[in-house]
Amino acid sequence: MTTPVVLVTGLSGAGKASTLRVLEDLGYEAVDNLPMTMLPEVVRRGTRPLALGIDIRTRGFDTTELLALIDGLREDTAFRTRLLFVSADSTALLRRYTESRRRHPMSLGRVEDGIDAELRLTQPLRGAADIVIDTSELPIPELRRLVARRFALMDRNDTEPLQVTLMSFAFPAGLPRDADMVFDVRFLRNPHYDPMLRPRTGLDAEVAAFIEADPDYERFFASVVSLLGLVLPRFVQEGKSYATIAVGCTGGRHRSVRTVERLLAVLRSPPEAGVPQPWTVAAVHRELTKGAAPVMGTPATPGVGMPPPGLVSRKV
Repeated sequence: MTTPVVLVTGLSGAGKASTLRVLEDLGYEAVDNLPMTMLPEVVRRGTRPLALGIDIRTRGFDTTELLALIDGLREDTAFRTRLLFVSADSTALLRRYTESRRRHPMSLGRVEDGIDAELRLTQPLRGAADIVIDTSELPIPELRRLVARRFALMDRNDTEPLQVTLMSFAFPAGLPRDADMVFDVRFLRNPHYDPMLRPRTGLDAEVAAFIEADPDYERFFASVVSLLGLVLPRFVQEGKSYATIAVGCTGGRHRSVRTVERLLAVLRSPPEAGVPQPWTVAAVHRELTKGAAPVMGTPATPGVGMPPPGLVSRKV
């Protein structure tokens, strides 16, 4: 049985402390700001899952040395070591520091200068990370659910199924930053223009019926299912721990929500009786959750970074 080890690093103000608290709630022994020279010894003497916070405040912090330490831990088969990088865009970080009136640890004057300096310093860590979580637009409850889904401790063996997250979203609010694949359903008939359906969501039967009555819906949906049937098993073969499949529309309330719900039902169905599904799947409706909790960060500027209608895939 290998021991799970999660090294949590990232940008100041992005939510590393909150992430460590979630991991502690999951059963990890959480230690923050451990001197780098002690890291290998603490890991190898540990008898339970570990979550270690390491960032620019850490005594002796050096990016090159830290990457070398991580490589050494990854080679040790007694541990399953993962590097988690917690990030946020500069606008969100600046807003948080302005609201808290705290000094950035790398700033000698302007907060912006400290943020820029830390971005440059930690870029190699972001590139080496197994998982990057961007909290710019992530509600705190969603951060907890995201960390819990991806780092829940296994009860019986060391094999983790692929963890698939299906996410509905609105294009004007920005692309989900951790999406592996993005589907665009803005070409479908929009329930927003029906006064009776506008206040409802894709979770309602009347809205679902309206969307699925579009003559091109079933053909599109079947194509998506076929593509995922090809890609997800390859993700499993490659040993990926998680995948985020995003479906976007204009408002993130109707067409994308309904499509995600249908995909959820399909992906949860076992391939055949008695054969376990090689992945777990959960649904997140980003725009529907925004009204339920404070949002960390600010929405992206409408229209910025929006791909053309159709299918967009990346990081596959």
